[in-house]
Amino acid sequence: MSPAQQATHKRRPLPRHSAAKRRKNIPTSRQNLAPRLRWQTTVICLALAVGTIALYSPVAVHPFIGYDDPSYVTGNEHVLSGVSWQTFSWALTANYSSNWHPLTWLSHALDCQLYGLNAGGHHVTNLLIHAVNVLLLFLLLWRATRAAGASAMVAALFAIHPLNVESVAWVAERKNVLSMFFFLLALGAYGWYVQRPSWKRYGLAALFFAMGLASKPMVITLPFVLLLLDYWPLGRFQGWTTPSPEVSPIQLPWFRLALEKMPLLLLSMGSAAITIVAQRSGNSIEPMPLSWRLENAVYAYATYVARIFWPVNLALIYPHPLNSLTAAQITLSLLFLLGVTVFVWQQRRKKAYAVTGWLWFLGTLMPVIGIIQVGAQGMADRYMYLPAIGLFLIVVWGAVEFIRARSLNSRFVAAASIAVLATLSVVTFRQIGYWRTSYDLWNHTLEVTTNNVVADDYMGELLAAEGRHEALVYFEAAARIAPWDPESHAAVAANFHDHGDLQQAIDEYDIALRAKPDAKLRARIYAYLGVIYRQLGDYPTARENSRLALSSDAQEVQTIIRQVSDTLARHPAASGYWLLGLLLEGEDHITEAKSAYGQALRLKPDFVAASRALAEVETNEERSRIRLRSPDNFVRIPK
Repeated sequence: MSPAQQATHKRRPLPRHSAAKRRKNIPTSRQNLAPRLRWQTTVICLALAVGTIALYSPVAVHPFIGYDDPSYVTGNEHVLSGVSWQTFSWALTANYSSNWHPLTWLSHALDCQLYGLNAGGHHVTNLLIHAVNVLLLFLLLWRATRAAGASAMVAALFAIHPLNVESVAWVAERKNVLSMFFFLLALGAYGWYVQRPSWKRYGLAALFFAMGLASKPMVITLPFVLLLLDYWPLGRFQGWTTPSPEVSPIQLPWFRLALEKMPLLLLSMGSAAITIVAQRSGNSIEPMPLSWRLENAVYAYATYVARIFWPVNLALIYPHPLNSLTAAQITLSLLFLLGVTVFVWQQRRKKAYAVTGWLWFLGTLMPVIGIIQVGAQGMADRYMYLPAIGLFLIVVWGAVEFIRARSLNSRFVAAASIAVLATLSVVTFRQIGYWRTSYDLWNHTLEVTTNNVVADDYMGELLAAEGRHEALVYFEAAARIAPWDPESHAAVAANFHDHGDLQQAIDEYDIALRAKPDAKLRARIYAYLGVIYRQLGDYPTARENSRLALSSDAQEVQTIIRQVSDTLARHPAASGYWLLGLLLEGEDHITEAKSAYGQALRLKPDFVAASRALAEVETNEERSRIRLRSPDNFVRIPK
């Protein structure tokens, strides 16, 4: 037979009867294996979905909270307008809330179009995305390892662990669950690519990755995660690992695998640059000494591990320790991290899953560990939504190895697994309960943390909105803890103002201004300083502060006036109309200001302050008319 004939013979397809004969020769047990696996997978998926939704079902009746939800939904006019070309254009270009995540904005806008401001609908969307993420995680692990029980356990831990409550029960954290959804889809597309490499399959993975970055930039570490998956469970590292029998990938040298991730790495670099620009434009990056940031990063890594195994005293905000960590805390945390890393590396041949799991945890947490400090928190539960999966892999596959080595009874193993999941479910259900109201949430946060400026401020604002005098206690506590905190000093100043202590109010407002508040708070401070100086009769200083308020944020000044007007519509009061007149006067709405003073005098004819303010306005108007009639104000036309 010639070489050409040999080649033709090799390429000739088998006759149909040959293929049928081969199928007949497959053992019955193997023929029945596929349906059995499909049935097993379906049952596990149903159990995971039903369990997740049942556990988190209380969120369907939870309200929005006052922390970030107004920026993301309830107070965001672009989002409230629903899905439209204008919303799409804004979402694509906005750095609002110090982030660029257009898909997150659009998902909130779609919810507003579907549910309006019915908070339950927004919560249900978060929950459904989380449930889908649970199923995707299980299916991806099962497809790569064929270890149905271990994959289901990892997915179950991810579904019900208390650390993930914040990501699911908080509407503003839509970005977390949504970015994870696209991250997992990118992993699935990558697994498809590994089976039969092609640019189309790679492009699909890149597309899902880009969509994840457009939801939240924390998934920036995907190229690194793919290298870890190449190590285990895929086994693509030539000379280092054994190829996965489930995926049958082509092995490549490590540098080829790294080079393969370069297009994705370019996406990561672009996202990082956009994120830094957005956070700087929003003044979200805290100017903190590098030594403080590094110390906190080491301590936070160790604390996150502890929280996986002992998830108690969880809070919405954990204050940054600043320079308060002891040498013992830092040293022990560093020794723990180094010890685990060395141990995992030594076991890399026997326990490849541990290498992937540990480096997954360390690497995916890196963007939010605080090397670049964004915000006032030292750590956050929501940051563990993605990194925790690495630790779950170590725990579950380590447990499987332990069980096999000791041939433990399957019933005992099942009972132990159920006990662990039941215990975590109880803790999670209790944690979900703290999200029933903003009061419960902040009260719990203050109970389990110390020196929490943010929690004191928000609790104070919550109580002040209800007209409760104990709000001042929280504002004063925040001001004592953090002299640099503008919110608390502004609130204390407002209290002094309400009680007529004008000089103390000025002093506190000055402290708040020196603390460099954001534009909205700065506008509010200047607006009320304008009111105070009008009360003192210092009109030049009053006018300058009113001008500064308008230049800081004219829309916020309008919001203040609208809030006062709305309150007066419900509860008319002479003092309220007087305050409204002072604010309107600061904006040069003189006619409206006179009307407000007149209304105050109708309600309280002997109101001296309103009478004096009205007289002063009328005097200033008369002076203006005299100046306009002055011969100096006329243009002389030469003859």
